[in-house]
Amino acid sequence: MLHPLTLSKRIPRWVILKVYLSSVSCTNSIQINPEIDQNLPNPMDFESKIQFLRNKLFPDGLIKVLQSTSDINSSVNVFKWASLQKRFHHTSDTYYWIILKLGMAGYVEEMNGFCQNLVKDAFPGVERTLVSLIESFVRHCRLSEAICVLVNMSLGGYKPSINVYNIVFGALVEERRGLQDVVFVYKEMVKTGVVPNVDTLNYLLEVLFECKRVDSAFDQYRRMDKKRCNPNSRTFEIVMKGLIVNNQVDDSIIILDEMLEHRCSPELSFYTCIIPLFCKEHKLEEAIRLFRMMRTANLVPSSFIYEALIHCFCKNLQLDDAINLIEEMMESCLTPGNDVLVDVVNVFCKLGKIAEAVKFLEDKHVLETSPYNALLGGCCDACKFSVAKDLLETMHKKSIANSDSWNILIRWLCEKAEIRKSHELIGRMIISSLVPNFATYSALILGYCRLSKIEDALELFLQFCAKCWVLDSIAYSELIESLCRAEKLLEATEVFHYMFASGCSLQPFSLNMLIKGLCDKGMVNEAVRLQQMAYDSSTSCANAPYSYILLGLSKSDNGRNILAFLSQMLVKGCNIDAGAYSILIQSMIAQNRIKDSALFFNIMVKEGLIPDSDILHDLFSCLANHSQLHLILTTIDNLVPDSQVLDSAMYNILVNGLWKEGHKDEACRLLDLMLEKGWVPDSCTHRLLIGSVNGVENEQKMLASDNFTIEDNVLDILAEGLGENMNVSTPKMHFDQ
Repeated sequence: MLHPLTLSKRIPRWVILKVYLSSVSCTNSIQINPEIDQNLPNPMDFESKIQFLRNKLFPDGLIKVLQSTSDINSSVNVFKWASLQKRFHHTSDTYYWIILKLGMAGYVEEMNGFCQNLVKDAFPGVERTLVSLIESFVRHCRLSEAICVLVNMSLGGYKPSINVYNIVFGALVEERRGLQDVVFVYKEMVKTGVVPNVDTLNYLLEVLFECKRVDSAFDQYRRMDKKRCNPNSRTFEIVMKGLIVNNQVDDSIIILDEMLEHRCSPELSFYTCIIPLFCKEHKLEEAIRLFRMMRTANLVPSSFIYEALIHCFCKNLQLDDAINLIEEMMESCLTPGNDVLVDVVNVFCKLGKIAEAVKFLEDKHVLETSPYNALLGGCCDACKFSVAKDLLETMHKKSIANSDSWNILIRWLCEKAEIRKSHELIGRMIISSLVPNFATYSALILGYCRLSKIEDALELFLQFCAKCWVLDSIAYSELIESLCRAEKLLEATEVFHYMFASGCSLQPFSLNMLIKGLCDKGMVNEAVRLQQMAYDSSTSCANAPYSYILLGLSKSDNGRNILAFLSQMLVKGCNIDAGAYSILIQSMIAQNRIKDSALFFNIMVKEGLIPDSDILHDLFSCLANHSQLHLILTTIDNLVPDSQVLDSAMYNILVNGLWKEGHKDEACRLLDLMLEKGWVPDSCTHRLLIGSVNGVENEQKMLASDNFTIEDNVLDILAEGLGENMNVSTPKMHFDQ
């Protein structure tokens, strides 16, 4: 075992820990290093090394032995043996090799001890040796070891140059070691009195932006002049990129203006980075501005810059500008990528310039398949099938047509239900030595469905399944819908299960149709199972079928499963629509579950949903018959003022029911609202009011004897509507008990 040496108190524990973890995580890291190797200890080898050194003990001889010794323990023992020899003196070079071997192997504690001894003994060339160690560790991505040497260097009174610090900073940033390491080294630099330069600050800005410390990075940028540093091209690149990536594009444009004010001449890397970012953010004006600056500076744009601009031009349908850039690329001996040519062809097609697109591909001598396939699709979308067919012939002659090329035309024919023509085309495809694939079969299944040839579609689907293929989403939905229309629900369910097992989701409308069909046929349990599967695979389809399932359960169940299913919906956070609530309320009324029907009504209105007039009438009648209208009093208060679904019959039910339940003030208030709408109470309400007049006659006489007058009231309005049998001079009633 190696004996641990004293650690410097100024080296944080996390540095030591990182070194240890990096050495553990890199299996055989020493063996892949050209400067060092590590094997199991070999006592015989150690003895032979010592015997060799007894006669040739001098620094160069020791270095050769250290270089040739693969075992770390043996290397340390040889080094220590040499230290004990009176006639031998170590040099900074011998220390270099033992420190390097220990550092590469991850023995940070031992390495640190030897660094301390090297600095303490002050050998000639110590500073050069320490710098070489830092460079070697950085070169081999042993950054924590490099930091350890750097700390010992400053502890020994040596002042590393800013270039040494920048080497470490650059490696830390490139390896994305995070803010902690960079800040630690920055603090060490400040302690030694080394002043940062613009490169140092650039590294600091870069790591701050990567850590999403945008405000801190921006503050450091603004304070650069206080540190006597002027921002350079790299500075503006880092700041503008950091702002754009962090969704502050407008601020990056302000920095661009500042760069121009500083008369900073951007380097090629600046343009290569920023122009595509502006294009991605649809800032085409700024991207073109930089592109023109680049040309003025006689810098040659890369393919990356050209293609980013062309993509942006195509998104804005600026076809001429895109073509001009493609021609400029070709003049610079740069070949546009297939995706760029596809974009340009798509713009031709969107603008209805099919013939021009064909000429464009011919003039540019394009021999790639994907741009031609894009043009085939554009021809079909424009219903120019004859042009597409001629183009396919041309592609076939040039040997650039693939299965996708044929399938584009086959699919278009099948969508138009031209099955016979599509079969002819498939025959020619096979003659061309191209085998029909899943896209071909999907198109045919779609075509059979459009012709209502369900049996043929099913037979083809069985062949499809035998090949373990997966239908595209459109053909999948079309097949399900066609099977449902043909009432082949079991077959539709089998198709659903197959596609579900393949990880495919069904479109909401098609899923609705399938589940509705199952519920209508009384297969509610299967509908529930499919809905659960759809929810697990795609929440976008989850809410649609609930109403049908609830309706199906309400027809065939005692209500327990309805509430259980509802609970599942609520637990999963699904939205219940007005139709689902209406079904729930109807079901509870049918099962004479009065309180549950009132509960669902209250929840429904609270969520801003209102049942239709028929359900409201049934609910009010049911609650009134069971003297339970008071359960929805608060909800009625929220519903009545703005509701357009309540009619005079519902008002009469509410007024009579609440009066009988003892809620006379509420009944009176609703009656006032009813009369304000110009509705006349029915006979039941009329008799109720007439009966109430005698009950308060004495009170009216008392008020009259005291010369107490009251304005026109509810009974005055009633008298106008019901005739002169009503005493119009009767004071206002409040239906007091």
